[in-house]
Amino acid sequence: MTSKGLTGIDETAYRQWVEHLFDEIDRQRLKAVMQLNAATLQHYWWLGNDIIRKQIEQGWGAKVIDRLSADLQRRYGNDSGYSIRNLKYMRQFAEEYPDFPFVQVPLAQLQKSSVLQAVLSKYTMSAEGEFVQVPLAQITWYHHISLLSKVKDNVLRAFYISEAANQGWSRDIMLMQIEDKYHTKVQSLPNNFALTLPPVNSDLARAVFKDPYNLGFVDMTKVKQEMDLEEQLANKVTDFLLELGKGFSFLGRQYPLNIAGENSYVDLMMYHTRLHCYVAIELKVVDFKPEFISKLNYYISAIDDLIKTPEDNPTIGLLLCRSKNNIKVEYALRGMTQPLGVAEYKTSKIMENITSSLPSVGDLEKKLNEGG
Repeated sequence: MTSKGLTGIDETAYRQWVEHLFDEIDRQRLKAVMQLNAATLQHYWWLGNDIIRKQIEQGWGAKVIDRLSADLQRRYGNDSGYSIRNLKYMRQFAEEYPDFPFVQVPLAQLQKSSVLQAVLSKYTMSAEGEFVQVPLAQITWYHHISLLSKVKDNVLRAFYISEAANQGWSRDIMLMQIEDKYHTKVQSLPNNFALTLPPVNSDLARAVFKDPYNLGFVDMTKVKQEMDLEEQLANKVTDFLLELGKGFSFLGRQYPLNIAGENSYVDLMMYHTRLHCYVAIELKVVDFKPEFISKLNYYISAIDDLIKTPEDNPTIGLLLCRSKNNIKVEYALRGMTQPLGVAEYKTSKIMENITSSLPSVGDLEKKLNEGG
C-alpha cells in the first residue's frame, strides 16, 4: 500500500525518484568539472609546449616569457591565468610530461614496489606493454604545480596523482602527505583478496586499503579497551573517514547482527561506494592474535547472508591492531574463505609516551594497599 500526500503524489516513489536524480546530477556535474579540468590542462600543456618550441626555433631566452605574459594579459586580462609564474609552470608541465595526457610509468619500476603496484597497476598499459599510463587530468592544475616543485621523480608523481584522486585529497592535504613521506610509510596491507575476490575487485580492494592507518587524532590517554577506541573513532568520524580514504561511508558502531537468535556486534560498519560492498571493521588495542581473524571471518559470513543484497559485492573485513607480525597474519589468513585484511594503526608518539608513563590501575591499588 502506497502513501500519498495532499498533492496525490506517491511519497515513496517520489523519494526514490529524487534520490535517483541527486545521484545522476552529482555524476553529471562531476563529469562536467572533470571535462573542464582536462580542457584546462590540455590548453596549458599546449601553450607550454609552444613556448618550448619557439625558444628552440628562435633561440629566445627566458625573457620572452615576461613579454608574452604582458601581451596575453593585455589581451585577456590580469586574471586570465597568464602570469609570468604560471607561464613558467606551463612550460615546465609540458617539458615534464611529453606524453600528455598521461604520465608513463615503466612497468619494471612498478614491480620493485608492492605499494606502487597496488596503486598504479589498475591503469592501462601502453601499446608497447612497457609502461602503465596514469591520466594527468585526475587532479587540478593547482595540484600539478605543487607536484612539479615538491616531487621530482615521475613515478612518485604518478603515485601521488593517483592517491590524491582516489583519496579525495585537497592540494594542502596532498602537500602534507608529501611532506610526511606518505609513500614510504603506506603499504599494501596483508590480505587474501586475490583468493577471495574476482580479479577486478581484488585489485581495487588492494588499492583502497592500506597499512598502517594514522590515528594521531585519537587521545590514547583515554583508551584502555576496544570500546574506548571505538567511541573516539565514532565521535571523530570525519577524521577517521579522511584517513580511511575516499569512498567510505559510516553506517554505525556496535552494528547488530542477529545470528540464530543471538546478537553479535561489529565494532564499526562501513559501506564503500566504489567497491560496492560492506566493510566490517574490528578494533584491537593489543597486538595481533590469530583468533581475531576467525571472529571477523564469522561476522563477514553473517553480513553476506543477512544484510548484503544481490547488487552488493562480497563484504570485506578489516582488522585494525596495535601492532602485528606479518608472518603470523599470513598463516592466520590461509584457509579463510572471506576477503580479509589486517593493518596496524599509528597514534601520536607524545600520547603514547604519556600513556606508557602513567601507572596502571593495578599499580595504584598496590600503592594504596601498601600505604594502608
